Amino acid sequence: MKQTLCFLFALLLAGCSSLPTELESSQAAVITEYSAFSAAAEHSRPSEVRLGGVVARIDNLKTTTRIEVVNLPISSAGKPDIAQEPNGRFVVYFDGFIDPVTYAKGRLITVLGQSNGIEKANVGDFLYSFPVITGTAIHLWQVQEYVVTNDFNMSYMPCTGSRCLHQRSIESRRGKVVQEVK
Repeated sequence: MKQTLCFLFALLLAGCSSLPTELESSQAAVITEYSAFSAAAEHSRPSEVRLGGVVARIDNLKTTTRIEVVNLPISSAGKPDIAQEPNGRFVVYFDGFIDPVTYAKGRLITVLGQSNGIEKANVGDFLYSFPVITGTAIHLWQVQEYVVTNDFNMSYMPCTGSRCLHQRSIESRRGKVVQEVK
C-alpha cells in the first residue's frame, strides 16, 4: 500500500512539471537564464541554451527563419513565466521555413539550441545587441484564461437579517481572471 502511494505521488509530480520531449537535452549543463546566456554569447563560448519568451518578430529568409524573442524567465518545465518582467531580447535561427502565422508576434515559445555570438540589429531606431541561438527545437505555448469566483454557498453561513442579504449579493459576485501557460 505504501509503495503504491509513493508511486502515485511520484507520477503526479512528474506529470505536473515535465519538460516537453523536444526541449530535452542530452547535455547535463544547459543554460536557462538570460544573463548567463548573454555572457556566454558575448565571450563566444558555445553552450547549449534553453530560453523562452514572447515572439517579437519573425522573418523567413532564403534558407533560414529568424525569430526575435523578448525573453521571459522559464520554469523547470520550460514554460515562460508571464508574471515576470522581460529581461532582454535574443534572436534564434532555425533551418528552413517556419510559418509566421503559427509563430506570430505575441505568441509564447521556448527554444533549445546552441549559443552563437552576438548580432547587432535595430529595435525601432535603437541599435540593439542580440545574443544569438542556432535553434534545434521549438515549443509553442498557449495562455489559457479562466475565472475564479468567490461563489461559495452563503446558505450554509449562520446569518440572518439585512446584513446577510447585502453580504450575499456582493461577495458571491467577486472573482478574478487567472492566466496559465499550457
